[in-house]
Amino acid sequence: MFGLFKKKEAKRVVNFDYSNVITDMHSHVLPGIDDGAQNVEESIFLIKKMMSLGIKKIIATPHVMIDYYRNDATSIGNALALLKAELVAQKIDIDISAAAEHYFDETFEKRVEDGNVFTMGDNFVLFEVSFINQPPNVISVIQKMKDKGYKPILAHPERYGYMDIEQMKTIRSWGCDLQLNTIALSGYYGKHSKKIAEEMIDNEMVDFISSDMHHPRHAAAFESTLAMPYLEKLLFDYPLKNIML
Repeated sequence: MFGLFKKKEAKRVVNFDYSNVITDMHSHVLPGIDDGAQNVEESIFLIKKMMSLGIKKIIATPHVMIDYYRNDATSIGNALALLKAELVAQKIDIDISAAAEHYFDETFEKRVEDGNVFTMGDNFVLFEVSFINQPPNVISVIQKMKDKGYKPILAHPERYGYMDIEQMKTIRSWGCDLQLNTIALSGYYGKHSKKIAEEMIDNEMVDFISSDMHHPRHAAAFESTLAMPYLEKLLFDYPLKNIML
């Protein structure tokens, strides 16, 4: 009964945004080529939201995976050109380019060997692994990427349920950067991912942050995450590398 009279928790006032990050380097805003924006209108909606929250540069990273999204230079280039044309038509001024989020499937190692990967910045390569288990050859392929002059970035390690902080430390010790999805801090992916994300921050193991923007629900979560105290830790006095891109 007395619970009815509990005071509502005051909403945290936020007077900052993602301006310090500058670059969002993992998103799926290219229209119609993966599970992100399905058309130009959706792309524009997501981009406007990112800009309103302080993002000044976007590197779109459509999925490249043999079983589902067989994107290549042509499909990515065409989607980027279509989006850029619409941005110009609507007089939206944003620095946008494209790379890819490569899935660590049976073709990935060969792509690395052949130089058939899409890079961002100074030869950075963004890749993701299975959500079920870690590939047994992940370290050797990271080594191969380094030997080829690439700078590997593992996407959203907080989302791999089997991966703990010690495994991340090992991967990072081999020269692979780690990229955190900021919305994990809001609990969007569940309590476990939130906990691991916070542990990554406490251990200073976050190299890049990004939205991994796919749809309006992500856009809403990207905004609400600004109220998370752990995100504030990332945005101020933390050695993020986004500014390098």
